[in-house]
Amino acid sequence: MPIYASARWRSTRPVETRIIPAHIHGCEETLLKLTTNLKITRLLGVVLVVSILISACTKETTSGQASLQMASMEEMPAEVKAAPGTVQQAYQFAVANSEVMKQIPCYCGCGAMGHTSNYACYVSGVDVNGDVIFDTHALGCSICVDITQDTMRLLKQGQPVTDIKTYIDQTYSQYGPSNIP
Repeated sequence: MPIYASARWRSTRPVETRIIPAHIHGCEETLLKLTTNLKITRLLGVVLVVSILISACTKETTSGQASLQMASMEEMPAEVKAAPGTVQQAYQFAVANSEVMKQIPCYCGCGAMGHTSNYACYVSGVDVNGDVIFDTHALGCSICVDITQDTMRLLKQGQPVTDIKTYIDQTYSQYGPSNIP
């Protein structure tokens, strides 16, 4: 019949006395390491499963969003290529989405310059060869770029242009009058 010895185990729970067989007595440190390793392994397994689930959710969200047409950076003027990334994206989007951007107002005061939409902050016209004539106004205007970035974000979320225009009106009208007549 085995002889039993009493040992104390360390854990986050209140200390309790456990009875272990005498032939195991003295191996408490090894058993503690094994228990700790088992806990760590379980924790890593849970982290792995959670990471996989988060990754799967992210992929679903991304695939559920509309993709945006963007013009090539190669066709942009040097000033746009040297601009911050958000400004570059705004120019790329405006050039590739004239039909949307001509419906979106700007509230930076550029109506006094003859601009009739947010599109005009980026493009002053298209020549007879179909080449874009860029307007450099948006290079230095954060309101123009913010309006375009908001338009891009809302389009990605699947919002119709009419709702986006309403959002832009409500959000930016505090900065001045709309440039859409």
